[in-house]
Amino acid sequence: MLTAVFDRDLIQRYDGRGPRYTSYPTAVQFHEGFSAADYARVARASNGPDPANNPLSVYVHIPFCHSLCYYCGCHKIVSRHQYSADEYLDYLLEEIRLQGELFDRRRPVAQLHFGGGTPTFLTQTQFDRLMDGLSAHFNLSNDPEREYSIEIDPRSTDTSTLPYLASVGLNRVSLGVQDFDPEVQKSVNRIQSQQDTLALVAQARENGFGSVSVDLIYGLPLQTAERFRKTVDAVAEARPDRLAIYSYAHLPRMFRSQRLIPDEQIPSAAEKLRLFQSTVERLTELGYEYIGMDHFALPEDDLVRARDNGTLHRNFQGYSTHADLDLVGLGLSSIGKVGPSYAQNLKLRKDYYPTIEAGRLPVYRGVACTPEDLMRRHVIHALMCAGVADYDVMSQRFDIDFKDHFRTELARLSDLEKDGLVVVDERRVTVTPQGRFLLRPIAMCFDAYLGGENSGGFSKVI
Repeated sequence: MLTAVFDRDLIQRYDGRGPRYTSYPTAVQFHEGFSAADYARVARASNGPDPANNPLSVYVHIPFCHSLCYYCGCHKIVSRHQYSADEYLDYLLEEIRLQGELFDRRRPVAQLHFGGGTPTFLTQTQFDRLMDGLSAHFNLSNDPEREYSIEIDPRSTDTSTLPYLASVGLNRVSLGVQDFDPEVQKSVNRIQSQQDTLALVAQARENGFGSVSVDLIYGLPLQTAERFRKTVDAVAEARPDRLAIYSYAHLPRMFRSQRLIPDEQIPSAAEKLRLFQSTVERLTELGYEYIGMDHFALPEDDLVRARDNGTLHRNFQGYSTHADLDLVGLGLSSIGKVGPSYAQNLKLRKDYYPTIEAGRLPVYRGVACTPEDLMRRHVIHALMCAGVADYDVMSQRFDIDFKDHFRTELARLSDLEKDGLVVVDERRVTVTPQGRFLLRPIAMCFDAYLGGENSGGFSKVI
């Protein structure tokens, strides 16, 4: 997995639609038959016999944004009224209390992530309320190895933002950039200063943040490979520890805000592929290493070390260095993974608020994983994180004969092997350097829910 080769012909051939496998089963399989009571039962059982050595991951969703970015497909609430967040926090803090009752207080929170929306929509007073509530009901950690991160919109920060976030215990930050080109910014209604944005990278380091990540998006309206390369160069010069290069999925039928982007401004499939190829080649030239999917990191970053030593993991935030922790999702639309299950919260305030008022958990759908699901999830994540599915390891872990159990899936890989994406031998399935940019179609061969070629409803691979 140390080498990745960008094979344009192969990528064009396999650039269909498929899951990103931040979960398995994927959210398509979530259903309302999985109730809040089911979730509570699984959560209590997850504490185990040694809670102090059974850490948690916590995700907090802050849905508010000051303005609408036309490309965005996230669950968000656009508001200029700060009091909207006060009301939301009232209910969120009550959910935190309800959730906290399910988990043993001895379980340390090893990972904490604030996403959105725009978490920095909150004022420092509001964020203090949130941190106090989390501290009251969960065992927040001071361990230097903790990962406490927040997504930042540079447009909603000032010189006091990063020092404040460091003072309350956060040690990782992700900056939303997308593109610095003025015409692209105007076309997606996201105008931000290159100078001010990149100054935050240096300020984060000055304030002790151990990791700084920057998000870019390729495939936005009016982008070309040449113009996007200027953004890539500017960001790389600031040397963030990690870069996430996301593919824009133009789905105006699903996301109303995307209807404000003229279809004719969207790069063609060929130009979008050129955008990604140019970005991969440039980041490699500049010393970044490809982790997988859309993630890059400097050689000394924890993600690279985790990739190299086989401890890389994948969850709803992408690639992670921590083990497969129970993940508690808090707030509107958030998704958690606790024990052998996934659960998603209600998406709308008109449903979320009354449910919380009634003293009920706001879980509205999810899925209880079967033993078969857990086995396939392990295979899929092994391929996407380590690039290898070892038959003996899987057979011993799940008490199966891997080659017999997955004979249909191994046969399905034969065409991919002929095209050079994988090597299938008597002991393992191994992703080739050419296959590292096509992890999704490789993993799809082990997805029992796709029905072979069926991959409708998912984004394109590139």
